[in-house]
Amino acid sequence: MLFFTLAMFSCGTDTDAGEFVVGSDYLSVNNKVILIDTVTVEMSTINFDSLITSNQSKILVGNYDDPLLGKVKSNSYFQLASDSYSLISTTDTESANYVFDSISMILKYDNYYYGDTTKLQTFNIHRLLQKVKPNTDDDFFYNNSALSYSSESLGTISYKPRPVEKDSINIKMDAAFGQALFQRFKQRDITDFDNFTEYLKGLVLVPSTENSSSIIGFGLTSKVRLYYSKYLGDDIDSYVKDFTIVDATKQFNAISLDKTGTLIQNLPASNSKLSSLLTNNQSYIQSGTGVACRIDFPNIKQLKYISDKGAIVDAQLILKPVNNTYSEKFPLSDSLRVYVADKLNRISGTLNTTSGTPLYALLNKQSDEFNENVGYSLSVGGFLQKEMLKQSDSRSSLVFVLPNIYKAVNRLVLGDQKHLNNKIQLKIYYLSY
Repeated sequence: MLFFTLAMFSCGTDTDAGEFVVGSDYLSVNNKVILIDTVTVEMSTINFDSLITSNQSKILVGNYDDPLLGKVKSNSYFQLASDSYSLISTTDTESANYVFDSISMILKYDNYYYGDTTKLQTFNIHRLLQKVKPNTDDDFFYNNSALSYSSESLGTISYKPRPVEKDSINIKMDAAFGQALFQRFKQRDITDFDNFTEYLKGLVLVPSTENSSSIIGFGLTSKVRLYYSKYLGDDIDSYVKDFTIVDATKQFNAISLDKTGTLIQNLPASNSKLSSLLTNNQSYIQSGTGVACRIDFPNIKQLKYISDKGAIVDAQLILKPVNNTYSEKFPLSDSLRVYVADKLNRISGTLNTTSGTPLYALLNKQSDEFNENVGYSLSVGGFLQKEMLKQSDSRSSLVFVLPNIYKAVNRLVLGDQKHLNNKIQLKIYYLSY
């Protein structure tokens, strides 16, 4: 025990004595605060079994090859509905004057994109063969959910995404499909929502794997628009009928990650972890696919032997993004969400302040020549104090994810304690009294 204490404080930068005010109980006492920055911090990568991607109000479609994590792809499934199930007609005679013109899908950008938008993006529209309905005893769809769809394409587009310059893209759909749908309405075979979804169960957007290099976000104001006209003598009146995504719970994104050939290709099941020592002293986070960073403090209980009476009054954890893994194409998030988990990665809740407010790891964007100041800072004093005083052998871990975990594909690479340039740092302020 004595050897541990001496070793803990032997380095020149390990201790810092001084006055420290911690509250009214100690104001009259001349206390000693020790700065400890040599405690072991273990870093690993984990993978959640699944993420809820329905009811997120975002269509994600595209794919790209991530140079670190592998091939990322997102299909988007959705059910359509209309505000009415009739043409603008009052009689069968009048309805006979209506003719089909065309049908298109209009996708509204929501300004989200990830990857290289300077390259061509291609995707197809397919008709679902299953209703957009979750599995029995479930209310959600997940990133690994899928519905069967027809191999026949109802529409295709190849374009260079301009998500911050334009408001939408227009995909001309198959005329035979549109004509058949129009005739169903004209002949009044479709009169309500149930009739409609029985005929058209839904659609899925499927990206090409050949030339796409980005994933693009579209809003739920996107629609399928049917164009038709009324001919009466020499007069022609044009009309449209819109089919929209009315129910956000019936839209989801199937986001997959092919890790073959990457450092995390052997990422274990969701109840285990992959040490950063096996992945170039790095840990990984990715939204949409469930990849997350786990932090453990295996020796934290030893701190209670420093003195008969002592406490961790503050602690700062600083996570460093690895140089050259972020850029304009792969931007850094302003913050990270933090969860508390057990050794099997089961989440018990968010990391909170004493008042119950969730804590976030916040990014310091201050630039310098070697990006040494770029990092995420998080106060973990309260968490480590509880871990130090635990009577049982159980230990809790911290799990870090990006804030948009359910509706994006952003990723982040962090360095561990042995990383050459971007080491994680832990500074503990221990009060002996």
